[in-house]
Amino acid sequence: MRTTLPLRILSIIILSTLYLPINVLAQNRTIQASIDFSRPAQTMEGFGASDAWTCRFIGLWPDEQKNRIADLLFSTKLDKEGNPLGIGLNFWRFAIGGGSAAQGIESGIRDEWRRQVSFLQADGTYDENAMRGQIWFLNAAKTRGVKTFIGFVNSPHVNFTLNEKAFSSDGKSNLDFAKVDAFSNDMLKNIEIIRKKTGVELAYLSPVNEPQWKWNEGNQEGCPYTNQQIGNVVKSLSKTLSQAKIKTKIQLADAGQLNYLTNHPDSAKSRQVDYFFNPASVGFAGSLPNLDRSISGHSYFTTSPEEKAIAIRKTVGDEVAKHKDLRFWMSEYCVLGDSLLKGEGRDLGMTTALFIAKLIHHDLIYANATSWQWWLAVSTGDYKDGLVYVDKSKAGGKIYESKLLWGLGNYSRFITPGSIRLAVNMADEKDFYLSSYLKNNEVITVAVNNSDSVVKLTLAGINQQQKDVTTYVTAENENLKRFVSAASNINLPAKSITTIIAKRAK
Repeated sequence: MRTTLPLRILSIIILSTLYLPINVLAQNRTIQASIDFSRPAQTMEGFGASDAWTCRFIGLWPDEQKNRIADLLFSTKLDKEGNPLGIGLNFWRFAIGGGSAAQGIESGIRDEWRRQVSFLQADGTYDENAMRGQIWFLNAAKTRGVKTFIGFVNSPHVNFTLNEKAFSSDGKSNLDFAKVDAFSNDMLKNIEIIRKKTGVELAYLSPVNEPQWKWNEGNQEGCPYTNQQIGNVVKSLSKTLSQAKIKTKIQLADAGQLNYLTNHPDSAKSRQVDYFFNPASVGFAGSLPNLDRSISGHSYFTTSPEEKAIAIRKTVGDEVAKHKDLRFWMSEYCVLGDSLLKGEGRDLGMTTALFIAKLIHHDLIYANATSWQWWLAVSTGDYKDGLVYVDKSKAGGKIYESKLLWGLGNYSRFITPGSIRLAVNMADEKDFYLSSYLKNNEVITVAVNNSDSVVKLTLAGINQQQKDVTTYVTAENENLKRFVSAASNINLPAKSITTIIAKRAK
């Protein structure tokens, strides 16, 4: 039988839809949310990343290449269309090395790119030019407006360790506690050299990093500590900084996993909030000079399933809230291993960006983090650990931007220090996360749409008469791309992260 022309056309239309992208076929949905100005939460301090390992070499690359990387990380400038040129990080973590680089292969750390340089030399003298690459990036951050710098220590210098290595031989603390004061003086000397060379006095110093792990495999610098041993380090360091009249604050405790701050069963290394900040605790350190009223932890191994991730973060938030003026920092994360996403395999696309955007949301909303800090700012690896990726070369090479970089920018570029997080009322929505912040009568809202549907957002609490609501979209084809729309017509693309800048309702 002969097919009529209309039927042929209809068949073509039906067949062609089978090959359309899912987000085109998916039905759009409307989500209603309201901002509750009567329930302010934490005051935000900022977002950052670390110079660890790579910046030792990348900071010596040709000027054009390393300046491009610095712009991506720190710039707050806009192009002629109003799109951000960088993600405006305002925290920068400076790795104070343990001297493994000078030992070379004898360090026991197999990968040269994971050995760390130190100002302190094996003979006890100081080479103030030893960390040129890292100093370059610190200066680059400063000139682009970064104001908060943190020094962190993976391992005491090999001059102060029991095995003269920058990692443990037996899974126990490698610091020779007979030399704890010398270790403190070395950290002070690092602060002084950095100030001399850059004009920057570190705002914070974290003397221990992930003290719960054994650090006995020789993959990188590291040192285990019990809570009691951390207390001994902090008492010595506090005395040293106080006597030198240094303003740098000691920041604790870079816990390797969030539940070490609260209720992990390893009693000698956990319950750190209570141990260090409860006046009734044997380890109370809250009254020590130069100790900051903050405690930090890393979001590793606590990201799924989602119910567990949220519960752990609520516990952290509740525990920190018991202590007056105590703040929580999420001070390190990259994708190591998760039931939903594995760390292996570099991903420059939206999968990792959306995963991390949701994690940032949970850390800010449920744990009340006032600062959120990524691990490697610059990575050479085939791993989900970098914001910017580069060729593994000491002489220079290609630069690869990730969607993760720009997705973090949806938070870091717009939620500036002093922004106050506000409660948001919204029904539970699958694959959709929303948080809002107030700064100078301006409302900054970050929407993470991990669904396959376009979302029309109705947002009560902003002035609905505005015709100049600005959105910045990170998606498959956009990197913080600027759009303008009316407040009543905010559309969020599928698989996107969007920052909405609007005026508060009168």
